[in-house]
Amino acid sequence: MGSDSDYPVMLPAKQVLHELNIDVDIAVVSAHRMPDRMFTFARQAEAEGYNVIIAGAGGAAHLPGMVASLTVLPVIGVPVSATKLLGQDALLSIVQMPAGIPVATVAIDNAKNAGILAAQIIGATDLAVRERVRTWRAALTADVEVRADKFKADQDAGTP
Repeated sequence: MGSDSDYPVMLPAKQVLHELNIDVDIAVVSAHRMPDRMFTFARQAEAEGYNVIIAGAGGAAHLPGMVASLTVLPVIGVPVSATKLLGQDALLSIVQMPAGIPVATVAIDNAKNAGILAAQIIGATDLAVRERVRTWRAALTADVEVRADKFKADQDAGTP
């Protein structure tokens, strides 16, 4: 992430990846204030054993794109609502990458989806991870079905 203040937004990615038993490494690597560290991290990520990089950033949000320009690993950008523009600036910065340097982008402040997408990317070649994602998704569906049934029962009973 570009700043330690982004951690509350990025925490759901860590949580869902832990639920899926996928190792996570979290670091502050600012594209603007720590460019040398960002270059080193991005260039060494593949050799360090990373499979996917989730990069959260607000404002100008150059971190995801710069990291993507320095590695062939998949990069998922999380726009963080850190400015008066409520993350719209970060969203546009991350999603408008030039041809040849893609960054998968999730909704503003939706690091949980970034974590799920990272797991799905890993699951494309790791069948154990794919099955854990399948099981996690089935549990999500079951939870929503239970809540939908309760809502309908409450409505049928006249509960506001």
